[in-house]
Amino acid sequence: MISITNTAKQTFNLGKKTAASLCGGDILTLSGELGAGKTVFIKGLAVCFGIKQTVRSPSFNLMKIYNLPKTKKIKHFVHLDCYRLKSAQEVIDIGLLEHLGAPNTVCAVEWPEKIAPLIKKFKTQKIKISILKNNQRKIVMK
Repeated sequence: MISITNTAKQTFNLGKKTAASLCGGDILTLSGELGAGKTVFIKGLAVCFGIKQTVRSPSFNLMKIYNLPKTKKIKHFVHLDCYRLKSAQEVIDIGLLEHLGAPNTVCAVEWPEKIAPLIKKFKTQKIKISILKNNQRKIVMK
């Protein structure tokens, strides 16, 4: 599926729409250059999941785990940002492997190419966000 968004709000709303179709065990990989809108898309996911706190890219922490409202079938949303990652071992050390593919967890991974060997054995939904001009984005979901 290919979508064109013209504003950050449209990118956010596409994230919300995508979240509604996700199930526990799903892994989304988001790639695109800095400023493409990966985190904006993830903020839309988070709102749909009922996360009330402000969602920021966990660039320095690497991973943020959100516990979802008890009314949801999905219990956890894991947001991983590998931009500053020096080696895949760093995310192994902070416990990522216990969350990838877990039946009650959805994971969103920014800069997935940095941990490609770890996630290649999982089925992932690949999302590539490209900057076309100004706020316009091309979002390809496979």
